[in-house]
Amino acid sequence: MIKISLSLLGLVGLSSYGQEFDANIQLRPRYEYRNGFKTLLKDNDLPTSFISQRSRINFNFKQEKLKVKLTLQNVRTWGDVATKTTADKNGIGLFEAYAQYDFNAKWSARIGRQVISYDNQRIFGEIDWAQEGQSHDAAVFSYHPTNHQLDFGIASNANAENLLEPATAYTTNYKQMQFAWYHTQFGKLGMSLLVLNTGYQYAKTSTELNIANSQTYGTFLTYKTGKWDTNLGLYGQSGKKINAVSTDTNTLNAYYAGLNLGYAVNPNFKATLGYELLSGKNQNDTSSDNKSFTPIFGTNHGFNGYMDYFYVGNHLNSVGLQDVFLKLNYTHNKWQFNLMPHLFSAPAKVYKAGNKLSGNLGTELDFTTSYAVQKDITFTAGYSQMFASSTLKFLKGGINNSYTNNWVFVMVSINPRIFTSK
Repeated sequence: MIKISLSLLGLVGLSSYGQEFDANIQLRPRYEYRNGFKTLLKDNDLPTSFISQRSRINFNFKQEKLKVKLTLQNVRTWGDVATKTTADKNGIGLFEAYAQYDFNAKWSARIGRQVISYDNQRIFGEIDWAQEGQSHDAAVFSYHPTNHQLDFGIASNANAENLLEPATAYTTNYKQMQFAWYHTQFGKLGMSLLVLNTGYQYAKTSTELNIANSQTYGTFLTYKTGKWDTNLGLYGQSGKKINAVSTDTNTLNAYYAGLNLGYAVNPNFKATLGYELLSGKNQNDTSSDNKSFTPIFGTNHGFNGYMDYFYVGNHLNSVGLQDVFLKLNYTHNKWQFNLMPHLFSAPAKVYKAGNKLSGNLGTELDFTTSYAVQKDITFTAGYSQMFASSTLKFLKGGINNSYTNNWVFVMVSINPRIFTSK
């Protein structure tokens, strides 16, 4: 990374009038203590701890109507490479590499590896919490006159520069994606509309590859007046979804609703009451339809508790989720404190040996704090604990114990700008 960075910085000396160039670095080590993180502890399970680190360097170039961004990163766990080594286990990854051209004041196009993030990141997000983040190989065309923005995006993926259609399905990611996102503002009311199609490839037979297309569509509304602010998200999902056990697809019919109401008590203290509903399927439902909503590309760590029990690679195609939560935020000088209790329940019915179980899934308590050490350095820490119900224990594999399930993290983010030229 050092050689690449110095080479790119050397190009700045060749720049001409009208060009802008800047470079910045992010170093983000994070300690975690996991004791029932993402799932409940089983008998004989022991807690673990580790330190992960993201190291990024961002280059931004602008010349008249052209903008180019290149972001290189290395993500590692401390100790996964020997102290004496000639090669890095994870190497250098390409997080972003795109060019954007502004045709005029209203039209632009961005092509390449890029972050796609909209609204509150429930459907499309960067997933910045994950050290690797999330970005897409895509082309996004944007129309943005005053007070309006309309984006169209397309993506088509393959595993290599193939000469012929591969004999096996492409499963690294979606095979194809198309979306349209629109946003406008009516005074204090903001409105976004989203239509998204994702196509996942699967092997229908040993000689036939098909694509299962599913659609996500809906709206995200925001409103702010005085000390009050609120937002509402409503989405539906339809189309086809690949059956995890067979070589066929199921009809998808799912929905989502999320509401937040915030009140700023004073400049330092704010309280927000929230509710989310992600549809699921009754366990005694014998139909082949998939009725479970999936927040496909969302920043799901930021929702439904920081211990990632729901929709972070888990709790998919299940009984859904209801989350009632309260977020208390207090800021003082360089400090910020957040306390967020969650009450989880299943909107669909859960059965054990033919007997209907309680819909209560348990309670999670999240506490985080951050401190701005200086302009480019932020310290963040948090503690979370899950108080699981018997129903959640059943859904997580029939666990029958009363172990404490908790999680701790401590993180430092260092983000200096190392070069700028205009």
